[in-house]
Order: sequence, then C-alpha cells, then structure tokens
Amino acid sequence: MTDVASARARLREWLLIGGVIALDQVTKQLVVMRLALHESVTVIPGLLDFTHVRNTGAAFGLLNTVDFPGKTLVISVVALAALLVMAAYAARLPVHQRLARLGLALVLGGAAGNLIDRLRQGYVVDYVDAYWRGWHFWAFNVADAAITVGVALVILDLLWPGPEAPAIDAGDA
Repeated sequence: MTDVASARARLREWLLIGGVIALDQVTKQLVVMRLALHESVTVIPGLLDFTHVRNTGAAFGLLNTVDFPGKTLVISVVALAALLVMAAYAARLPVHQRLARLGLALVLGGAAGNLIDRLRQGYVVDYVDAYWRGWHFWAFNVADAAITVGVALVILDLLWPGPEAPAIDAGDA
C-alpha cells in the first residue's frame, strides 16, 4: 500500500472515531433533553424502549451499586489507560489488516464517548433498553454498541485472518 493510500486509510479511521463520538454525544444529549431520569418511551412494544438511566459503574453496570471515595476517578483512569493501550496497538497494526483496524476504530470511538461522559458528569448516560418478557439486557448507548461491534470485528479478524501483506523485496526497501 502506498503512503498516500495508507494516509487515506488512517484518515478514514480517525473520521470514524470522531463520527462515533459525535453520534454518541448527540444521542445522549437528546435523551437528557427529552426524557426525565428513569422515564421510558416505547420504541418496539415488548422488545425495545428508550429509558434514561445513569451508569456510575463500569461496563455492563459493574460497580454501579458500589460506592467508594474516588470511584469516578478510579474508573476514569482505568478507562483512559485502556483507551491509550488500544490506541497504541491500533497505531502499530498494519494498514492491510482492515477488519481489525475498523473494529479498533469503533472501540476507540465508543470508549472515548463513554469516557467523555464519565469525566464531564461522573456517569455515563445509557438509554437503549432491550428486553424480552421480564428479562432486560443492560441498558446501553451508541458508544457501547460501537464497542461491541468493534470487538466482534477484531475477533472475526483473529479467527479468519485475511491475506498477509505482500512481502517486501530487499531490492524494494
């Protein structure tokens, strides 16, 4: 891949990261503006509601009911460290690994979107409430969905890797 093509691919990844962050923040703001805390609006009866909730814990509401001094700071520092490690890994990943890079861009955008909430408010706004009969999945948001899809893409890349990058001939270097 040429340097220009590589730069374009990386630019598309940055645009995807920014797009995920923007969509996540806009949808959360709409929920906050239109729904009172714990208020619900049915989207698909018996399957999907939009319900305004706050997640003060980590992924899937872990530590949501636990309270300790500096909880927001601890969770934010761990999230920031994970974000930086993923970003460093993504920066070193070869451009030809498109599926993994796409997945990592989604994960980075989602992680950044949730980190913005946590740093700004001390909690993450969740609102997608998927359920079946009496069972409710954890409430989530655009950032969480991007992270989930991104992780799935990275796993797919690990299970079914695409073609390797072409070998560089010593005369080409």
